[in-house]
Amino acid sequence: MKRLLITLLAIVLIIEEWLWDFLSACGHYLALLLKLESVERWLVQTSPAMALLAIAIPILIVTPINLAALSLLLHGLLLQGILLELFAKLLGTLLVARVFSLTKPQLLSFSLIALVYQTIMGWLHWAHAKIVDTEIYRWSRQLKAQVKAKIKALLG
Repeated sequence: MKRLLITLLAIVLIIEEWLWDFLSACGHYLALLLKLESVERWLVQTSPAMALLAIAIPILIVTPINLAALSLLLHGLLLQGILLELFAKLLGTLLVARVFSLTKPQLLSFSLIALVYQTIMGWLHWAHAKIVDTEIYRWSRQLKAQVKAKIKALLG
């Protein structure tokens, strides 16, 4: 039973790690595509209060999408509601990951945010320590390295 739980934990953490890396890269390339370099430079140098406002913007963008997904679900459109909610979660994670990576020092100056961040990071470190020696995790790391190398070769 313990082995099954560790394997399930490994799968969840692998998915989380891959999605975070992928969405962070997408956020970076989206910012380049939309020519948002000056906005990103500003975010890196902004005050803690403005960083807090900046991290709230993705939440405000995604909330109406979440509400629309909920409405679809309530009206019996399960597949559409689930797909819209999945889209909202991916978009929200992409935006929050990008803004957080740019404003992390300012955001961590707030004691409550720092406490939540340290708590979550502590859980993630604990969970990774539990799965790092599992076969599935070692395999996923190798696969991830191969995928990254192929993408890098394709992009030049």
